[in-house]
Amino acid sequence: MKHFAKPSLTHRQGHVLHRRVLSAGLLVLAAAAMSACGEKAEKKPGQALASVNGEEITVLQLNEELSRVNPQMAQQEAARKQLLEALIDRQLLQSEAAKEKIDRDPKVVQAIERAKATIVAQAYLQKRIGTVARPTKAEVEAYYNQNPQFFSNRKQFDMRELVLATADVNDEVKRAIDASKSLEEVAAWLDQHKVKYGRAQLSRSTTELPPELSARLQAMPKGQLFIIREGARSMLISITDIKDAPVSLEQASAQIEQFLFNKKNKEAAEAAVKQLRSTAKIEYMNQPAGGTAAAPAAAAAGAPAAGAPAASAPPAAPADDATARGVAGLK
Repeated sequence: MKHFAKPSLTHRQGHVLHRRVLSAGLLVLAAAAMSACGEKAEKKPGQALASVNGEEITVLQLNEELSRVNPQMAQQEAARKQLLEALIDRQLLQSEAAKEKIDRDPKVVQAIERAKATIVAQAYLQKRIGTVARPTKAEVEAYYNQNPQFFSNRKQFDMRELVLATADVNDEVKRAIDASKSLEEVAAWLDQHKVKYGRAQLSRSTTELPPELSARLQAMPKGQLFIIREGARSMLISITDIKDAPVSLEQASAQIEQFLFNKKNKEAAEAAVKQLRSTAKIEYMNQPAGGTAAAPAAAAAGAPAAGAPAASAPPAAPADDATARGVAGLK
């Protein structure tokens, strides 16, 4: 049995339609900022779609939200309905926040200032970068040919897992796992000793996993057990099959193009911030002994493409969180 240390978590951005509460919170902060400045809210322009306790929600507001989500044509109507309901939720929260004078909370004021600074910095950076050229067909094809592990030589790993509470993985359970030759033997032992667990099946490809993990999984014999600890739960995993799953250039082109475009944006943002840092007078004060490392370019400005995937791997379909984190912890 192989043990993997718990790696650091990676941030992932959720879909706008499924984050109403967070979106509502941002609107509350914006409303609080207006209140803090003592400005009287102006009447919202545009055709009204709904009224919430006398406050109108307009077509312009809904169109702004739609432009951020950019749903496919077939999903436009459903998206409009969901986003209108989200705007109503926001307005309700905004009104309640105003009643309770949330804008006077020091933490809220600080969060508003941070959000404002980030938005302004992003807007300037986008203006400075301008329009980045889309990758050419030659660039897309070159990336495809240079990374066969993601495409022409792509592999798929089929896995089964037992999910246990980490607190239950004591020395006795570890000895049972080490003595077992298969996942079923472990399951039988857990049943006999009344240790609760769940079962799951998952499939991941070399496109979705970091190269190091992919190489190590391919080197493992089928059926070998390895365990990943993730906070309060632990996953005992066994590879059931490794299959060839190639992807053609035609199938991968759109994905590669978007990845390369994000990469170009990220590099342009980093170059712009690096140039600004080179001409600025930056002084570090009240720092711990040993000095302060320079911040990565574009990080402080919140570059639009800061969340782009690493250059060594193309964008991939979302992977199971447990497996993704276990990948980085392979030793």
